[in-house]
Amino acid sequence: MDAATSQVLVVVFLATFIRSAFGFGEALFAVPLLALFIPLKVAAPLAVLVSITIAAVVVAQDWRKIHVRSTGWLVGATLFGIPIGLLLLTSSHQQAVRVTLAIFIMAFAVYSLLGSKPPELKHDSKAWLLGCGFIAGVFGGAYGMNGPPLVIYGAMRRWSAQHFRATLQGYFLPASIIGMGGYWLAGLWVPAVTHYYLLSLPVLLPAIWLGRVVNHRLHGDIFLRYVYVGLAGIGVVLLAQSVHR
Repeated sequence: MDAATSQVLVVVFLATFIRSAFGFGEALFAVPLLALFIPLKVAAPLAVLVSITIAAVVVAQDWRKIHVRSTGWLVGATLFGIPIGLLLLTSSHQQAVRVTLAIFIMAFAVYSLLGSKPPELKHDSKAWLLGCGFIAGVFGGAYGMNGPPLVIYGAMRRWSAQHFRATLQGYFLPASIIGMGGYWLAGLWVPAVTHYYLLSLPVLLPAIWLGRVVNHRLHGDIFLRYVYVGLAGIGVVLLAQSVHR
């Protein structure tokens, strides 16, 4: 095993642990680091295959903790948002939208961390579900980043760490399968992607298990604080990428 392959496995392990523990946040960590060692056109589909695997294992383990109704509305709304995101991808206003998104995510996270909790939704709200799902589709289509709107909805619903993790995977499983289908149609599912994915399998399962152990030790406000810190980190990285470009 060469040095590049070893580094890819380390990145996959850490990204998988983050996703399994908190339910989101691995994409901005994994893809830029993987692209340091393998071509981006291999790194991006590899990250999606890893996402499918994590989501499938978590759903199989904790399907009873999934808010099925919430997941269905979010996925349905996402399908309508993806085409808008793809249009933004070729828009001349892409950078402005990215900066606005980054500032909004950071503002929500800081507002929540300072003790001013976001509004609480006692029950599922179709308006919020459709809005967050649609925006997740837009962000996913434009930037490959569905997570933040879903995280904001979960935080407003005050889902427990376990329900949060499981429900997000119930969303990411079909969304990632659709995304991987897009890579396949575009001819980007090349043998190198399968090669690195198969090499990654021995580190994927231990990372998923370790993340599940950590997730089940997180409760209430402590978990939400980690969620808000993760959102703030995503906002900072997104803003830095926008400024750099």
